[in-house]
Amino acid sequence: MVNKVDILAIGAHPDDVELSCGGTLAKHVQQGKKVAVIDLTEGELGSRGTVTTRYSEAVEASKILGIVERKNLQLPDGFFQEDQESLSRLIRQIRYFQPEIILANAPNDRHPDHGRGAQLIARATFLSGLIKIETSYNDVIQQPWRPSSLYHYIQDYYLEPDFVVDVTEFVEKKFEAIKAYKTQFYDPNSKEPNTPISGDDFFDFLRGRMMQYGRPIGVKYAEGFIAERYLGVNDLFDLR
Repeated sequence: MVNKVDILAIGAHPDDVELSCGGTLAKHVQQGKKVAVIDLTEGELGSRGTVTTRYSEAVEASKILGIVERKNLQLPDGFFQEDQESLSRLIRQIRYFQPEIILANAPNDRHPDHGRGAQLIARATFLSGLIKIETSYNDVIQQPWRPSSLYHYIQDYYLEPDFVVDVTEFVEKKFEAIKAYKTQFYDPNSKEPNTPISGDDFFDFLRGRMMQYGRPIGVKYAEGFIAERYLGVNDLFDLR
């Protein structure tokens, strides 16, 4: 069984991909690309909301961005490891989606799950291409699959990007998807605990970061990415 997509965005927690590459996903969906999302955990250790609300919010955010399918691996939030069981679960999903491009967590960030997720995703991406690793999906033997590219989106910490994507036309759709996570972000009527991302100023931070990445290429908003290998282009005029 295969549901082939062009881009597979993977995050340690529900809302990771919306926060960091939501504009890029929306842009490629408009271009006709198929995009899927995998959340490694249910975000059950989050100070706000519940597992149930996180699932319903993820469904709504996916509809806004045009995601064709979203899955949750249900690894333990805060405690998942780069072990055989976790790698095998992710390899099955990579072989199921057969993406050309994978977008993964930042390699270093404030939340330790993000860096750990980045390592897990990168390793599973490589192992997914090995012939001697056997997996099955719904009792059907899967074929090896390795994407053409793996890129890490940038999260809370500032990291120097290898390239940026102009998302100026899609920034409002990105924020609409982020705000679908009603329990996690700013709500003046909420009685839940304050967190580093629950204040109104967090949206200002996100806009400022995108403006910072957009300015050098002459656009208002951009999202930054780190490449696993150096990048190649066919033509110097493709670069901005």
